[in-house]
Amino acid sequence: MSVQVFVRHCHYSACSAKKPRLPGYSREKCHENLIQTADLRTACFTLLLDTFHPMEKPHFVTEQRDHPVVEFKGGTETASFLFLLEYVTAQTFSDETIIYFLEDDYLHRPGWTEILLEGLALEKADYVTLFDHGDKYTLPQFRTLSTQLYHTRSCHWRTTPSTTNTYAMRFETLKAHYDVHRAFSLGRKITLDHEKFLRLGQLGATLLSSVPGWSTHIEAGYLSPAYDWERLLCDPRC
Repeated sequence: MSVQVFVRHCHYSACSAKKPRLPGYSREKCHENLIQTADLRTACFTLLLDTFHPMEKPHFVTEQRDHPVVEFKGGTETASFLFLLEYVTAQTFSDETIIYFLEDDYLHRPGWTEILLEGLALEKADYVTLFDHGDKYTLPQFRTLSTQLYHTRSCHWRTTPSTTNTYAMRFETLKAHYDVHRAFSLGRKITLDHEKFLRLGQLGATLLSSVPGWSTHIEAGYLSPAYDWERLLCDPRC
């Protein structure tokens, strides 16, 4: 089974420009890590580049030839996501094709492709994230959070109420929930991702997160726990 990975890139993102990052972080390192840790027999990458904020120096994804680059003008996180949504749903994938929406500031552990497939093989899984949110363990609103726990061959999976705009699902699931994904990005600059997944949960969709995380959003204070992500920045083989 193939995993169609769609990564959103941009020259500049106002919503993430001031986020605290790990030492040595760069979006180019995240891209290199993503490719180096994937099973390229399974994963196919399409890189979407928002050129609304042009830069003197070409974006690094335009200097590679291994993966197609789709350029567009968005200017905000929501414009970027809505373009992604329209672009992907216009494709002719089979209903069982795995679609992975990915932002450009994530790190992945080696073998993440197989883990993603394991998670979506669970009967309960409608959506899967490889990001085990650090905030789900620390923020006051999650102190009474209850979860169901599952396991596959390689790791455990927990139900979680929400995630970022980085997640995977089958193509048929994306099409079935198209209106929900679109609604929470319309008329604003940043997608209401938490509220979106709460709404999907109300519709009966289940979101599972790997435990421990096989990826992390690189924002200091919210990293997936129980893994040395700073070391991974320096050595993609970790």
